[in-house]
Amino acid sequence: MAIALATMTLGGCIVGPDYKRPPVAQPATFKEQPAEADALAAQWKQAQPSDDTIRSNWWEAFHDPVLDDLEQQVAVSNQNVAQAEAQFRAARAAIRGVRADLFPTVTAGASMDKALASSNRALTRGFTTGETTDYQLPIDFSYEVDVWGRVRRSVEASVANAQASAADLQAVLISMRSELASDYFQLRGLDAQRRLLDATIRAYQTALQLTTNRYNQGVVSGSDVAQAQTQLEMTRAQATDLGVARAELEHAIAILAGKPPADLAIAPSAADVAPPAIPLTLPAALVERRPDVAAAERRVASANAQIGVAKAAFFPTLALSATAGVESSTLANLLTWPSRFWSLGPSLVETAFDGGRRRAITAQAQASYDASVAAYRQSVLTAFQDVEDNLAALRILADEAAQQAGAVQAAERSLALADNRYRAGTTTYLEVITAQSVALLNQRTAVDVATRRLTASVLLVKALGGGWSTADLPSR
Repeated sequence: MAIALATMTLGGCIVGPDYKRPPVAQPATFKEQPAEADALAAQWKQAQPSDDTIRSNWWEAFHDPVLDDLEQQVAVSNQNVAQAEAQFRAARAAIRGVRADLFPTVTAGASMDKALASSNRALTRGFTTGETTDYQLPIDFSYEVDVWGRVRRSVEASVANAQASAADLQAVLISMRSELASDYFQLRGLDAQRRLLDATIRAYQTALQLTTNRYNQGVVSGSDVAQAQTQLEMTRAQATDLGVARAELEHAIAILAGKPPADLAIAPSAADVAPPAIPLTLPAALVERRPDVAAAERRVASANAQIGVAKAAFFPTLALSATAGVESSTLANLLTWPSRFWSLGPSLVETAFDGGRRRAITAQAQASYDASVAAYRQSVLTAFQDVEDNLAALRILADEAAQQAGAVQAAERSLALADNRYRAGTTTYLEVITAQSVALLNQRTAVDVATRRLTASVLLVKALGGGWSTADLPSR
């Protein structure tokens, strides 16, 4: 009774520091967030508590059925996600393994021992010569009382590690999905480039035919025909060259979707996708919505618990053990009352000298905690940087898109004027070729800017956590 009372009294003790989330510097607003009067402010809207327009299925905001289908396959077939999911299951299993130390260990067995003693051995009282047989059915009970909270701190560390692994899984999933969306929009950008080049090739073919006719009529020299032919073939080569990058992107998308490249073909599309409005959280809420930040914070909690595990080693351990069973020299008497035996006893053990090992382990645990705090704070800073980078990219690219649209219009007017002057015979074909090159360059730049705006939108969604929240972490 006294042992049980002591166990219940001391079992509530737990050494080591209780966990508190380390403070991090958080700005009130994002530096690159557009002002309310800014024309671009409509592209980002302040997220409300009930606003889940872009949450777990954020890619649906782009309204592209092909992208929707590909994104659904990432969670099912992507092997990086499968690896992270297996690591999470292993971390959860580790919790059960550590938590088992909170319970006693009971073992049972059966043994039979047959022996022959030497007849030439000096006889002593109680010594039996000849052959003997001994049957035993023992049950052993052992239990280390978690007086100082070593096991409970270990469980606490394992739970935090499992939560970090769950956040890692979500970080991998969001990363794979955003990478797929980014590759997909780059592929669609190449499709737009190809449509532009194909239209340009048709225009150049018409120009070549016109120049050839004028040459046959003796109006222009053969050099004009050669220049027109060169311009046409160069543009055809540019259109063909796009196939290399498109094939690589298609292969990358197949791998992200968990398929061999041979099993996926994405047909060219003429659909134009515009960047969607993205709910923008406050900086203070970002640490709750980034799985990589949450994983780093959970590892801080685990490291904090390990300090308690290390400090518990400075205190004595209390163990309870008991053995009971039956023993007999014959099977017939094995299960009878006189065959019973038992023993019971507690033990208290304290390490008197270990050469400073426990102090070194505690210092190591403290240093690991400090390192994890630094990693957590760095992950928060990186999260802020990711958001700021992509907010700036979207803002600047929106300005560039408007400016580039003006450049395209000006280049097209210049081309029309040059073409008219050439038809009227007031200028050389070199002016037409120059105007054609400038117009095509500006048109391709406009397509590239539109593609970059889409990929920046995807990266902003990723930087904001992809619709994830720490509320999604498992509690155990």
